[in-house]
Amino acid sequence: MFTQDQLVRDIAVQLPGATAVFRRHKIDFCCKGGVPLAEAAQGRGVDLAALLDALNGLQPAAREAPDATTELIPYILARYHEVHRQEFPEAIRMARRVEAVHSDSPDCPHGLGDLLAIMAHELDEHQMKEETMLFPAMMNDAALDLNFPIQNMLMDHDDLGEQLESMARLTAGFEPPPGACTTWRALYAACRKLDADLREHLHLENNILFPRFVTRPEARL
Repeated sequence: MFTQDQLVRDIAVQLPGATAVFRRHKIDFCCKGGVPLAEAAQGRGVDLAALLDALNGLQPAAREAPDATTELIPYILARYHEVHRQEFPEAIRMARRVEAVHSDSPDCPHGLGDLLAIMAHELDEHQMKEETMLFPAMMNDAALDLNFPIQNMLMDHDDLGEQLESMARLTAGFEPPPGACTTWRALYAACRKLDADLREHLHLENNILFPRFVTRPEARL
């Protein structure tokens, strides 16, 4: 739970998605982010309570994935598909900004913005296939043999796994360099969360959901 006394820049780094909220309210979280949230809100004439609600609402309530297929699929859609769609655009925007402003730095993550854009595009196409074809089939007929479409999804997952490795390399394991600005640090925090969420997402599908609909279930990491 974030409070009015915390510094804007600290919230931006600790809470992926906060930078988008700050931008909406024209609150400078980078160069002038060393002030308490209450002071920043007052300076912009922003309702503090509403701002806190927006920030704290970015933190999903902890919940274990349900086991039943009819509950697991809606959980995956809400917890991962929609969250990925919300978080990628802001990560891409920050990556472009960092690459533009710090292009001369030897630590600059050159190519990160392009990588994130490719990941977002390919993931969106992948998720649409699941949402419009694969998941409805799973929800409607548990006896279906879905080997072929699932194998296609698993190949996409393998490609995404390689992209996650590339993202980790470009960000030095999500560790910003000494003296990195707030946007840079917030970018790496966002990438770290994307990595963790995507890996958990892949685990739920590869190792729990998909094996229920193939002839020879086989765990995949």
